Amino acid sequence: MAECGRKALSLLEAARSRYESLQISDDVFGESADDSSDNPFYSTSGDSDSDNYIAETGEDEQQHHHQHHHHHQKRGDKESGHSGSSGVGPPGSLSRSQAEEEGWTETLQDVTVPPYKETYGPAQKMPATANALDFFQLFVPDNCIQNMVTQTNMYAKKFQERFGSDDGWRPVTAQEIKAFLGFVISTSVQRCESVLSIWSSGFFSNRSIALKMSQARFEKILKYFHIVAFRPSQGSNQGLYKIQPFLDSLQQSFGCTFRPSQTQVLHEPLIDEDPVFITTCTERELRKRKKRKFSLWVRQCTSTGFICQISVHLKDGQGTDGLATLKNKPQLHSLVAKQLCQNISGKNTIIFTGPSITSLGLFTEFSKQDIYCCGLLSTRKSDCTGLPQNMLVCGATPAQRGQSRVMMQGTMSLISWYNKGHFRFLTNSYSPTKQGMIIKRKSGEIPCPLAVEAFAAHLSYICKYDDKYSKYFIFHKPNKTWQQVFWLSISIAINNAYILYKMSDAYTVKRYSRAQFGERLVRELLDLDDCSPTQ
Repeated sequence: MAECGRKALSLLEAARSRYESLQISDDVFGESADDSSDNPFYSTSGDSDSDNYIAETGEDEQQHHHQHHHHHQKRGDKESGHSGSSGVGPPGSLSRSQAEEEGWTETLQDVTVPPYKETYGPAQKMPATANALDFFQLFVPDNCIQNMVTQTNMYAKKFQERFGSDDGWRPVTAQEIKAFLGFVISTSVQRCESVLSIWSSGFFSNRSIALKMSQARFEKILKYFHIVAFRPSQGSNQGLYKIQPFLDSLQQSFGCTFRPSQTQVLHEPLIDEDPVFITTCTERELRKRKKRKFSLWVRQCTSTGFICQISVHLKDGQGTDGLATLKNKPQLHSLVAKQLCQNISGKNTIIFTGPSITSLGLFTEFSKQDIYCCGLLSTRKSDCTGLPQNMLVCGATPAQRGQSRVMMQGTMSLISWYNKGHFRFLTNSYSPTKQGMIIKRKSGEIPCPLAVEAFAAHLSYICKYDDKYSKYFIFHKPNKTWQQVFWLSISIAINNAYILYKMSDAYTVKRYSRAQFGERLVRELLDLDDCSPTQ
């Protein structure tokens, strides 16, 4: 028994060492509590082996959700034999002779990514006396609050001119807007779906903050609250006009306050789903709950979890921001990727992508901008144009676990790796001549190309990070799409604020957990005298 314990410990230390060499934050091994989920941010519906890869790589780290992952893995394994079994490659893929003409070869060469051209970490030093509100206001400053005051009062005035006066309304103040934000944000701390529960006598009531504002006053502000009161005469994103100025301001503040590490991920994060709910609900409930009128993608630092950039689009809107004509198509995800990476060209950044983004054309375009990529491929979800067919279909001879094949075109490598199924990767950021390993508690070390290990490590961190980020999900569910986007953006801002707090001198003074930081922020927004978090 002792020997087994020593072996497990040595494997953990080996994994920790390799994570550090791949620039993964040590936070991946736990922050202050166990993760409740490692929800993949790409489908694990069994559409292809590669789509199920993230759940596979996380199975040992998340034993308490074994049944949830086994359900997805079983579906993936069940369909894995059908992927490419006919020998015919996906649309746009190349025959053997065409691949040779295009320069694809099994002769491998070493690939080296130039040094990163950015310094990494917070862009400004916060004092040790800084509180939670100070960090939050790096993203939602006083001028932003004042704009909410102005626009809300303008909307209320115009509304009453059109539909009749409201005797219960009086112009809102900046202090009231801050309190309003605090009340709604408190739903993320208390995990209650209705903000009005604060004033109730039920389980989620909170008398300690309810006295700061009456429920009637809160409901009046909720009724008239606006970021942009009136539709602009012109603009490129008309469907999001009520939230776009705030998104632009938020985006600028993300870039000004933090410089991410060299390795970053493009993905769709969890939006409004509690990870515990996801692992226990039926697929029908999940589909019903996930119906939204917008799509949100982010570029996220894999060393800290800081969300560097967001991209929001309407799914069925009119004009250029409508995605109806591009839904589930590679060109949509390619467009999103370009938008998210427009500010990182020339820095030698390494980007990790999922199947819907990964493509030879996009990666080649990025390489010309000194952006290096490592992405998971799916023969059903990825644009496989220009890739060799023989690397995208399953061979007649059964593969051994850990076995891999690689072909190269210039510095681009196409990898086919077997681990209870074939998983394919496209990369120009990791040398195909270098070997890595996947370390698991049960099966020990599984050999793989370095690119596979790096992909698994970085995305596993982001999956685990979703649980921490979800602690700031605002459970208030408005009907208006712009309001949904606004509160989601506020959740992201709080997440980033905590990361900056944790990297500052203020964290050494009072080491608040995520939950405590959220509680402190709520109390400071409400301007309560006792701002210490609940113990």
